[in-house]
This record gives sequence, structure tokens and C-alpha cells, in this order.
Amino acid sequence: MSALSALSERGNPADLYSRFASFTAARDLMAADRYPFFLPLEGKEGPTVRRGDRSLIMCGSNNYLGLTGHPEVLAAARSALEKYGTSRTGSRFLNGNTELHEELEAELADYLDKPAALVMSTGYQTNLGVLGTVLTPRDHVFLDRSAHASLLDGARLSGAKIRWFPHNDAEALGRALERVPDDAGRLVVVDGVYSMEGDVCDLPAVVKTCSAHGARLLLDDAHGLGVLAEGRGTAAHFGLADEVDLITVTFSKSLASLGGAVAGSEEAVHYLRHHARSLMFSASTTPSNTAAALAALRILRAQPHLATTVQANAAHVRRGLAEVGVRTVPSSTPIVALPTPGTPQTLTAWHRMYHDGVYVNPVLPPAAEPRLRTSYMASHTLDQLDRVVEVCAAQKALLAAPEHDGRAPDVA
Repeated sequence: MSALSALSERGNPADLYSRFASFTAARDLMAADRYPFFLPLEGKEGPTVRRGDRSLIMCGSNNYLGLTGHPEVLAAARSALEKYGTSRTGSRFLNGNTELHEELEAELADYLDKPAALVMSTGYQTNLGVLGTVLTPRDHVFLDRSAHASLLDGARLSGAKIRWFPHNDAEALGRALERVPDDAGRLVVVDGVYSMEGDVCDLPAVVKTCSAHGARLLLDDAHGLGVLAEGRGTAAHFGLADEVDLITVTFSKSLASLGGAVAGSEEAVHYLRHHARSLMFSASTTPSNTAAALAALRILRAQPHLATTVQANAAHVRRGLAEVGVRTVPSSTPIVALPTPGTPQTLTAWHRMYHDGVYVNPVLPPAAEPRLRTSYMASHTLDQLDRVVEVCAAQKALLAAPEHDGRAPDVA
């Protein structure tokens, strides 16, 4: 949606409300039946969803392990709802804490091989709170060019000097770190799995670079938890949990709930517990959300094959797309991105695939280069995945990269 957010120069710049009337891009797409956002979906989200009388294969979800409808997750949420009610009505710092939050923290810390963890209200607020607390205007923060928006927003909130380095380029990161004064604090921030590309961070090279330059490292593993290393995430995948200072995660993907957490040393978590504004001044995760995440984590620990299955399903799709000549962004995770020549082709391909029964996510600049982002679940069947490949193949011209043949495809 970010490509639609640019404001027109029309209107009175002194009147803040004038920008509302000048924003017409979304309404233009609605009028053209090409608006792909805020679609109300019915029922539980699983490998298929419903919208009205239409059944859709869901390939636009981060429900990687397919646990949002798991009986144990639902039972845990219901039990917490009955025991605690719908909300704690306050922050964990004051009246919003429960033993569920603390159980989840202990089990997450153990699972991520860290001494301690701290649960916050969302993954976004976790990154906002951690970066906004750890960094100060005296410090320098180094962000991968493809880092998630919440990481950039947290860095901005801190007032630290923001330095970008090219995506997954540890050598460029090293050169950037060399230019920082010796007495400056420095934090490197990367994703474990990049959400728009689906590729994995070159963590060994990043860790080596941080060590050489005295930098601390934060790893946002929102899309790695539940996926890599039989679910334990990117740091465990490379055997580098001890070398990563802070790991942030979200519950809204593999853990089938809503919330987030940071894991690290006892001292770091204790400090964040008493200083992170997004924790102290925001209501706690609801008991039902917390219980659902805890139940999902326990299922993941007991059934690591779920992580293997979702990887196998995505690999099945990648092989199928390669066989029919559809280009994908290189990845080795459940995220399979299909590049397009531009925004019109992205929206047209999305529209056609939707009407063919496949739900995908259109991605537009400046979030990333134009593409359709597809993602897969452990609960998808092979028949469903083969149908996705078939639908993608039918839009092959629209899904080709700009340099494919030099011609713009028909987008009528």
C-alpha cells in the first residue's frame, strides 16, 4: 500500500486536511476493480479462505505452520479467555502482567537459547521499543537495505545516526563500520529471513564483521522462527545463537497469535523491562493471545517436522514454477516472490489470480520492487500447490521481469 501513500501537491499546504482530498490513488483503483487491500475474509484462516461465495487458496499469509486453527491453540485461547477475561486493560508494567506472559518468556528464552526474554504487545512494538531504548542520539545504527519497516522506525525513534548498507553485503557493512569514530556506540540490525525476498541473512559473515568492529547485533527473526533449524530460527540454523546479542520475534506468523518478544542477556532484558516505552505505555497482550502463542510454541517444540513440511511445500512450488518458466526471486524459505515489470502488471496479475481462486499479496514500491509475494503453509496439500503453479503459469507474461523480452505485456 505504501506506493499509494504519496501525497499530491494539490491543495493548501497550510491545511493539513487538504492532503486527504488530494489522495485519490486508492479510490481510482477501487473504481477500476483493481484494489487489493483490506479485503474482508471470512472464517478461520488456513490453506483456504472464503470471501463471499468464493473459495481461495491462501498464499498471502504468514501462518507458516498452519496453527491458527489447531485444536490445542484454540483450546488454550478459550481457557485463558474464561480464566482471565478479554483484556488486562493495562500495561504489563502496572496491572497487565500474568503468569502466562512469564511462562511464555521462559519457554521462548529456552527455545531461542538465550538467558531471558521479554514479551511485548506486537512484533512491531518490540522492535520499536528495543531500538528506541538501546540506542541514543550519540550512537550509530547500521541497517540492511531490506530491513523491515519496524526496524527503521525504531532507529528513527532513537535519534541514532542511521547508516544503510547494501542488502546482505557484509563487506560493505565492514567498510561502513570503519568510518565510525572509535568512541561511538554501534548496533547492526538485520532480518533473519527477509520478508519481501524470502532469502536468509548471511549471518556468519555479519557476525564476523560485527566482532571485528566491536559492534552489537540485533537479529529480527520474525520470519525465521518456526521455519529454519526445525523452527528454532536463523541463529540456530547457523549455530550462532551465542554470537547474536538480541533476537526479536513476532507471534503473528508461526506462533499463530498476536504479540512479540525480545530475547537476550539477563541484563539487557532487565533494562528493557524498565525502560522500553512501547512496553510500559501500551496494554499487554491479551491472555487469550498469550495462551495461543504459548500453545503454538509447545506444538512447534513437540512437532519440529512442521518446519520441514512448510519448507518442502515451498520447494515444491519453486520447482513447479521453474518447470513452467515463471521466474522467482531466489529464496530457500516459505516466501516465494514473483517479480513483475511494474505496478500495473502487479495489480492486473493479482486481480486475475484472485478470480482464478488464488490469494496472493501485491507488493509495490517503495516497499520493494513490484512483485507478487506468495507464501506457503505446512497445511497446504500438494493438489493445492499444483493449482497455484497452474494459476501462476496462466499469468506468465505479467510475471516476467522487465528485461525478459523488452516488451510491456497487455494489462487490460
